[in-house]
Amino acid sequence: MPPIPPLFKLPIEPKGNITCTQPSQRVYLLTFDSAPDNRLTPEFCATLVLALDILDRRFEKGIVVTTSAIPKFYSNGLDFESAFKSKSFFPDSLYPLWRRLLTYPMPTIALINGHAFAAGIMTAMMHDYRFMNPHRGFLCLNELEFGASLKAPMSSIFRQKLPNPGTYRTMVLEAKRFNALEALEEGIVDGLGMVPEVLKFAQEMALVDKAKSGVYGQLKAEMWRETVAYLEDHVRSEEIIQERMQEEERLQERKEKKVAEWEKTKDHNGAKL
Repeated sequence: MPPIPPLFKLPIEPKGNITCTQPSQRVYLLTFDSAPDNRLTPEFCATLVLALDILDRRFEKGIVVTTSAIPKFYSNGLDFESAFKSKSFFPDSLYPLWRRLLTYPMPTIALINGHAFAAGIMTAMMHDYRFMNPHRGFLCLNELEFGASLKAPMSSIFRQKLPNPGTYRTMVLEAKRFNALEALEEGIVDGLGMVPEVLKFAQEMALVDKAKSGVYGQLKAEMWRETVAYLEDHVRSEEIIQERMQEEERLQERKEKKVAEWEKTKDHNGAKL
């Protein structure tokens, strides 16, 4: 099969790119290639948003599929230096991308060709559907392993989309790595395969015509209202985290005081710990 000529190609600074091809009529495949593992840098996020805007404004309505040109990785999550050196990363880079995907006016499918860890799997969850390579890759929320908390929209998207709350508990509190079959069984992904299987799924579901009425994005915005609100009101999202942390500090102080009082009582009674 000859290579499919691209509809357009956008650079990701410093050395990456996103290429848009059309493997089938009105099926737009966005393939990102940002070595070594498609980290969600500000440049990556902005370029993917631009690609989505181009398809929305200049092409006939259809389906958008995202995948990676790097066989080992769909996305390995955030670039921590980019994410935390600037307070603007979440409200100005990551959250606009996630909101655009979550409320996009066409069906979206994440074709997870390799590993999707942390914010990588979160980005996939912002799509309407997910397909996973049955032969390569794991899905994992590994924040537990590197000591990071979950921000409000990072958590709410799983609460809203996963069919079984126990699955999310396992993802967060055990940092379990799900292979493709496990991810399918738990409802994290909707199917297994690569581009041919995604095209078959899209045809069976008649997805290319779903956006014709013009309300597809509006329906999704209402469906996922909780996450959309967190993404839009990032200030309140951060306030919730800070309030929770402050309350936890107050609780810890009260607990320490009670334990210290108990220790004094035990010492007074001649007991030792």
